[in-house]
Amino acid sequence: MAGHDNTLSRRSNAAPRTDTAAAGHGDSSAVADPSGQAEGIMAAMPDDMEIVTSVYREGNKGDIPVVLLHAFPVDHRVWDRCAQELIRISEEEHENYPIFAPDMPGAGMSPLPEPGLTGPVGEDGSYPEACSRLAASIVMAIKDMGYDRAVWVGISMGGYLALAIQRLFPESVAGFVLCDTRAEEDAPEARAGRLGIASEALESHSVSPVLHFARPQKGDSAFKQSAEFVDTFTRWIDEQSPAGLAWRERMAAGRRNEVATLSSVTAPAAVVSGELDRSSGPSVMRPVAEAMVHADVKFYEIRDSGHFSCFEKPQEVALAIEDAARRASQTVQR
Repeated sequence: MAGHDNTLSRRSNAAPRTDTAAAGHGDSSAVADPSGQAEGIMAAMPDDMEIVTSVYREGNKGDIPVVLLHAFPVDHRVWDRCAQELIRISEEEHENYPIFAPDMPGAGMSPLPEPGLTGPVGEDGSYPEACSRLAASIVMAIKDMGYDRAVWVGISMGGYLALAIQRLFPESVAGFVLCDTRAEEDAPEARAGRLGIASEALESHSVSPVLHFARPQKGDSAFKQSAEFVDTFTRWIDEQSPAGLAWRERMAAGRRNEVATLSSVTAPAAVVSGELDRSSGPSVMRPVAEAMVHADVKFYEIRDSGHFSCFEKPQEVALAIEDAARRASQTVQR
């Protein structure tokens, strides 16, 4: 397919640094696609979505990067504390793999895609192909940075993307970590709630429909009830684009059921669940791990943690990621 050349812009004053990949599908011919799904998705896209990727740590050619996919309604910064712990822990083990964190469209510095890139719109306003299209764009963005495989780590909405990557590009998955997420599509009530948030954010030109994510509830973790959590999440949400929030909610509402995808995971894997998570706690996440019947998978129940475990308990989640990354490296070297 025709497309403009990939560009990489480096902002040396950023911490972490950010790379912008606006890809024209890169060298998509090198991507194995036994099911033909990825080929169909990419053929329907006039170009890739522009993805801005934050770089927590550089690496060397041939390394297997860890790619951190963020939660809603924030951006890659939800990984900041965990990424720093992962750097510390891995360096103690004399490991120096790259650590990247892409921003989804309309989050951080990643722009909203043009309608032609988003794909069709459902009758209820959802985007039935957007999750798959975004997954393809992120895989190509990481490929454009020089890496064919990665340890993909997704929390919450980022988990939906990790699952789509596994379905569409299994050969790109060297390791697989799901945190506080779900494999099935939304139930009707949850789907309607997402779409309602999207409409309200657009109509009010405000982020107020999602500010409840920054408000602790009875039974939340000690950290989530702290002023640090409330202040930080409130600031991050305030810095989001209402249009970006709406796009991501419509993407999530239209996503596929990925339960069958779990049995296709063969790479070293981990499943992380905050014990206090109301939407994807251990009763939801343990069966996710059990469904990865062809993978070496470890399940982690994080004490005193809710839905944003990488921010609430960064060290514990970093340990789980580091273990998966180490196992992935050992598997590739065999």
